[in-house]
Amino acid sequence: MNLPTINNSAGAGPLLDTFGRVHNNLRISVTDRCNLRCTYCMPEEVTFMDKQELLTFEEMARFVEIVAPLGIDKIRLTGGEPLLRRDLPRLVAMLCKIPGIRDVGLTTNGILLTHLAQPLFDAGLRRINISLDTLDPERFRQVSRRDGLDKVLEGIQAAKQAGFEPIKINAVSIRSITEHEVVPLANFARAEGLEMRFIEYMPIGADDWEREKVYFAHEILEQIEQHVAPLAPAKNYDPNAPAMEFDYVDGRGRVGIIASVSRPFCMSCNRVRLTADGKLRNCLFALKEVDLKPMLRGSATPEEIATIVRGNIWEKWEGHEINTARFVKPTRTMHTIGG
Repeated sequence: MNLPTINNSAGAGPLLDTFGRVHNNLRISVTDRCNLRCTYCMPEEVTFMDKQELLTFEEMARFVEIVAPLGIDKIRLTGGEPLLRRDLPRLVAMLCKIPGIRDVGLTTNGILLTHLAQPLFDAGLRRINISLDTLDPERFRQVSRRDGLDKVLEGIQAAKQAGFEPIKINAVSIRSITEHEVVPLANFARAEGLEMRFIEYMPIGADDWEREKVYFAHEILEQIEQHVAPLAPAKNYDPNAPAMEFDYVDGRGRVGIIASVSRPFCMSCNRVRLTADGKLRNCLFALKEVDLKPMLRGSATPEEIATIVRGNIWEKWEGHEINTARFVKPTRTMHTIGG
């Protein structure tokens, strides 16, 4: 097996890149399948991967067992829609038992959460993010190309009843499409005891990206402060987290803003991604990826796989360059990468 030549400074200790960023956060996509067709994520017509192309739970767990000693201690399961992967609580239980893993989370659209919230919680899952761009059924269908708002709302209640705390609601803000959903969603989250997170529209979907559709972080914050309640910067948020966090001055909730376009957080990024078909990506917008599936299914040793991981992270670029003429949109869309 031909292994890459890696700078010695990347050969031991934490998972570092050439900019000194330490990587401890792994996002694992468990499937590319989804029961919605959100315009900012995937095309209407799509051919999903054959199930044989996907990593098994055992292969995912083996990978985590290899990277945990390298400093990975946070896992987030994504998709596609991860709840479409059969017996997902079993994977959660497997990951929670791996030494060194202190945090396992999940991002879901909530459609199937009503019956899975409790099994997931019982398996050890404690953090959950639920995607919800609007509270209006017609707008929901416009954005997701499917019905299902009622099921998402039921899923949120099921997550609350199961004991998840906090529950974060993710909303993509798109100018002229979901910008008017900011205030209703913020009020809903405050009333339900949820943490609201707004995400700037990014060039990662199937459609051509139109920068003029980006509804910027400062505009979102202005809406909330004018029509919901005053905000103040949160004092205890993680500076490595992608969201800028704000607390309501009256103490009734928190708002996060993920401003990937207007305020890129690349220089504090601590993430690496494993796709459902076993590709390792050191950035959401990466143009290159490493195929680990043959190694995980073959005779490669943990040391050989760890060397590949270190090399991939060591070569991570400075940032995605969305705001420059050098930006190149990835060929993969979000549902095949993992959110």
